[in-house]
Amino acid sequence: MCLILLAWQAHPEFPLVVAANRDEFHNRPTAVADYWQDRPDILAGRDLVAGGTWMGMTLTGRFAALTNYRDPAQMRPDAPSRGPLVSDFLTGNAAPQDYLQGLALSGGGYNGFNLLVADRQELFWYSNMGGEPRRLAPGIYGLSNELLDTPWPKVEAAKSDLSRALEALPDDAPLFRLLRDDRTYPDDALPRTGVSLELERMLSAAFITSDNRNYGTRSSTVLIQDRSGLVSYDEQTWLPDASAGERRHFSFRLPEKD
Repeated sequence: MCLILLAWQAHPEFPLVVAANRDEFHNRPTAVADYWQDRPDILAGRDLVAGGTWMGMTLTGRFAALTNYRDPAQMRPDAPSRGPLVSDFLTGNAAPQDYLQGLALSGGGYNGFNLLVADRQELFWYSNMGGEPRRLAPGIYGLSNELLDTPWPKVEAAKSDLSRALEALPDDAPLFRLLRDDRTYPDDALPRTGVSLELERMLSAAFITSDNRNYGTRSSTVLIQDRSGLVSYDEQTWLPDASAGERRHFSFRLPEKD
């Protein structure tokens, strides 16, 4: 993912709300969101190159999502894929804090990343570019290709839009609208991450398109969990010309808490 907006215990009826865009090269083989054949308790898309995923949830309520940290100067071509960091949490049973504390011991071997992991009790964030795992208090969070809540223009705008979208729940249309925001921002508001200014402009949008159509937002995902444990998981895929592809909807109920 390259943009994740998350409301954690910020609404009395909906303890978890996620709106996220995955940006990737359009020719990278990808499986759309579905229950995995080898692990039917996991609902997620799948990277068919390295085998991991960027966001997913289990039928018991384990959630994880990942963004890459953008710093071309520190990219190592021989580093392992970051996608398994999500799938390893989903397939395991470690508590969020324990999982991330273990990962912190080996996190330096990966290119830069941010990882959000949660069960139904706790939400944690960890970046191998930003110190120790941190337990997140109830609130609204935004994550792109820097550290959590770094005030990039698209992150700040999307967090504000998410706050308003919570008022319309369970209607997910405002959440998908904020993910489809393709406006870019003035040069003096852009971060400087080590890529060209032209590329910074393109990447400043929440919904990314490119003139040559080889890179951009591949999918938008909205996850809504209500207080009763009912989960709605919707994925909208996007074609290289930014037109809508397939829309997939899943719904399931989490088991009652012990």
